[in-house]
Order: sequence, then structure tokens, then C-alpha cells
Amino acid sequence: MEQVAKRLTQQISFILEIDQLKQIYRQNLILDGSRRENDAEHSWHLAMMAVVLQEYASEPVDLSRVLQMVLLHDIVEIDAGDTFCYDVQAGLDKHEREQKAAKRIFGLLPSDQGEELKNLWLEFEAGESPEARFAAVLDRLQPFLNNYHTEGGTWRIHGVGSEQVQKRMEPIGINAPALGAYVEKLLEEAIAQGILRK
Repeated sequence: MEQVAKRLTQQISFILEIDQLKQIYRQNLILDGSRRENDAEHSWHLAMMAVVLQEYASEPVDLSRVLQMVLLHDIVEIDAGDTFCYDVQAGLDKHEREQKAAKRIFGLLPSDQGEELKNLWLEFEAGESPEARFAAVLDRLQPFLNNYHTEGGTWRIHGVGSEQVQKRMEPIGINAPALGAYVEKLLEEAIAQGILRK
């Protein structure tokens, strides 16, 4: 009974710790443009996208693993902070910051569970499994949609150009061709409408 109590205490400690994701703000605006999105909202949105868009993955995926990855992928930002994908300078030490954060945060859990979740996070980061590739598709698609539907959102704020966005979106076309074609269409519209500079 004592071992169960210790395990549960560790699990609750982790659950309470990840509440901080609600305070980690991304560069993305929410769709009404009123404020920046937080990491918890982003992760929830990716999970819903995985459920709805699974059929567009270019190879079969285990939805349960994809869901776990998208819910876990930004947990390290509690310590490491959000790194804007178009900020090259901020990305230089991202790997080290996130590795250190992963060790501490997943270390709050019982060792078997902490190791399992950390390995899922590492799998997402490596991007080599079908599940990790599809999770990455969603992680790129969601902010793209937000930027498109907020008249350029953070693209405008940060002066991001079409070439940068196209390069960032390339894995979508490779790992989910139908979604990639959809993104290409919206990219052309964004450039034509002047919400994304050429």
C-alpha cells in the first residue's frame, strides 16, 4: 500500500506540474486574434486534429501513440520556454534546454512511467516513426492554419516570408500529401491576398 501511495504521489506531482503549460504562451494567435495561444491549448488542438485527420497520414499510424506524442511534445517548454520556429538564434540552444527540461519533468513520475513518456517525447523529436512524422505534420499545420485565418497573424508580426513558410511546411506534403496540397493552395491565396509577403 505504501508503494502505491508513493507512486500516486509522484503521478499527481507530475499532473500538477504540467498545469504550467497553460502559462507558456506561443507566438501564434488564437483564431479571433485577441491573444496568443498557450501550449496547453495548442496540444489539445493537435490531439483533436489527430482524431479528425488521421485518414490523411501517408502511412498507417497508431492513433493512441500519435495522441500521446502531441499531448507530450511541448511539456519541456515549462522549463525551456517556447522557441519560435522562425527564430534561428533562439533555436541554437533549444536542444540542450529541452533535454534538461525533459530529464527534470519526466523525472517527477515513477521511473517506469517517466521513462516511457520521455521515450515517446524523444520519438517525436527524432521524427523517424510513422506516428512521429504524422504528429509533426499536425504540429506544423495547426499554426499555419491559425496564421492564415488571422490575416497573417505572427507572419506579419515577425516579418516571416513565403519562402520560410514553404520550407517549414514541406514535411506536410511528404507525410500527408492531401494536407500538403491543401496547404499549398492556402499559401498561394495568402500570397495573393498580401497576408504573406513574397
